[in-house]
Amino acid sequence: MESPLLAHAGAVAAAPPDAGVAAHYGSLHAEQRALAQTAGLVDRSHRGVLRISGADRLSWLHSLTTQDLSDLPPGDTRQALVLSPNGHIEHHLTVTEDGTSVWVHVEPGTAGPLLDFLLSMKFLLRVDPVDVSGEFAVVSLMGPGAADAVPGDAVAVMREEFGIDVVIHRDRLADVVAQAERRGVILAGMWAYEALRIAAHRPRLGLDTDHRTIPHEVGWIGSAVHLDKGCYRGQETVARVHNLGHPPRRLVFLHLDGSVDRLPAHGDPVSRDADEVGFTGSAARHFELGPIGLALIKRTVPVDAPLRAGGVAAAQEVIVPPDAGANVTVTLKRRGMLAPPPRR
Repeated sequence: MESPLLAHAGAVAAAPPDAGVAAHYGSLHAEQRALAQTAGLVDRSHRGVLRISGADRLSWLHSLTTQDLSDLPPGDTRQALVLSPNGHIEHHLTVTEDGTSVWVHVEPGTAGPLLDFLLSMKFLLRVDPVDVSGEFAVVSLMGPGAADAVPGDAVAVMREEFGIDVVIHRDRLADVVAQAERRGVILAGMWAYEALRIAAHRPRLGLDTDHRTIPHEVGWIGSAVHLDKGCYRGQETVARVHNLGHPPRRLVFLHLDGSVDRLPAHGDPVSRDADEVGFTGSAARHFELGPIGLALIKRTVPVDAPLRAGGVAAAQEVIVPPDAGANVTVTLKRRGMLAPPPRR
């Protein structure tokens, strides 16, 4: 679905996976400053939107995802994952409850496969998941003034530290943006949003992950994985790594060489000396930090080792530490260890 905001003055269309919305509106750094320092609105209407109704919706989602959703209060927002049986990440969900339904938005192109999975797990429970992407759209508000710009006719509002995701009727998209602009909110594209996301060390499914990624590797433990909830698909892998092992790879933040006139592309190899140690996920030009990126590399790479991402020199900053996991402390007690010494 192509956004009507691509007809906005200065709009330049984004490439996949963000096709259908604008990459920018003619002023990348000004758009970033608005998102970081004042108030900006990002068209993310290419994302998938699901609505789940029914009396069993929260307990059902709780049993299927990595997050504790059994007691999700109306208005609260949580991140959740759907894992494969082997613990690999299949879906990343942003979830909120409005008192009568659960609203979920997901990466572009993933709403259909997620709905298929949910329907296969419906059984006789009182749940009704529906893909409503054709009727509803997501916009994101960011910056200190973002809260004042939430439209009054929003269907769902998802508030997080990084910003506010708002679900609106798709046919209201142009009107909502026009109202926001009259209040001084700057319309920003995906390039600006992505630059701030990368700077905030927030991984994105499909860009900073691959088909083998497990939650520990990208730092989603805690934010999207609840470690004290009941059984769900893939939990054995999460528990085993958390308690006894280490993830094989770790997400790092890259400070890229600013003298190079290009950014590494998604999937470009990351190397240390002559050895390939991982792949480039996302990369962008930040209005303050310059060229930056995220990469998934081998856990054993020293944290101070210089890297090259797609041939571009890069210094790494730790996001996921090499010693992540292995949280069980084993205490051995020898028989008679606490007994008093023998009397002489």
